[in-house]
Amino acid sequence: MSRWAIGIDLGGTGIKAAVIGEESGILIDRRMLTDTASGPMGIVGQLAAIVGDLYHVASKTLASDDFAGVGLGAPGAVDAEKGVLSYPPNLPGWTVFPLRDELQNKLREKEGLSIPVFLDNDANVAAFGEAVYGAGREFRDFLMVTLGTGVGGGIVLNRQLYRGPHGTAGEVGFMIIAVDGPLHAGIQGTLESLIGKKAIVALACQMIDASPSGSSVGLLCGNDYTKLSPRNLQHAARDGDVVALAVWQRIGSLLGVGLANVTALMDIRKFVIGGGIAAAGPFIFDPALDQLRRSTLPSMHEGLELVPAHLGNKAGMYGAAALCFG
Repeated sequence: MSRWAIGIDLGGTGIKAAVIGEESGILIDRRMLTDTASGPMGIVGQLAAIVGDLYHVASKTLASDDFAGVGLGAPGAVDAEKGVLSYPPNLPGWTVFPLRDELQNKLREKEGLSIPVFLDNDANVAAFGEAVYGAGREFRDFLMVTLGTGVGGGIVLNRQLYRGPHGTAGEVGFMIIAVDGPLHAGIQGTLESLIGKKAIVALACQMIDASPSGSSVGLLCGNDYTKLSPRNLQHAARDGDVVALAVWQRIGSLLGVGLANVTALMDIRKFVIGGGIAAAGPFIFDPALDQLRRSTLPSMHEGLELVPAHLGNKAGMYGAAALCFG
């Protein structure tokens, strides 16, 4: 019988959790809204409740001896060895918190479960999920980049997560691409400040205003540009809208510059690209790969590859469970 685990993806908006078989994938899943107003211990209570529910349901048909533990991906800097989460950006009121130990304690007290918990950064576990179950299965070394509201990343080297000595490796969104660029989180010109969701929408509005022939994008958001989204731009690009195509060309090129920095520094040549923005597909992938080649030496071109992530918003749950399997 294959082992099974519970994988959890903790976000600022929602909590996604699933019972995952090492060989069979997701067997049972649950979702709930994150009660950010309740603070760290309130969320620990939510996590313990969802784990208890999943464990007790799953253990009716799965052998408890095959249970490998609970894996948890959380936003922010994580010391995986100590099980400590520091300053998660979308969990207000949190500073430095021993999330692993507090969850283990709550599981014993409230659910009667003495089970191991493995904690890591959410982008790391998404990368590990793709390494074990998704688009990174054939790669020994790769960087996963998640494109959404922000820009996250996780590094896999020799099939293992590379976290760095302080647990902050892979934060590609905070690479400096334009030293005099926009300010984000107190830092100027980060990749995230240039290709995060807000930046894409702002760039689109600028390009639409400057376009003498206008754009069909307005029709997709009811000409209310406060409601403009990257999804609107994806649809417009598929319809051949010149402005939308130019927006994705620019965003893809900026992404390519960031990836080129990674290749030059670490000799990583495989990139798995996920997140909602990656749904733009070739409109962002093609210019990114072109720019990656232009921004690296010819000796670095062999093996360069960008591939779309396979697991979507389930990558975090898969990766968290994979932490338990070792």
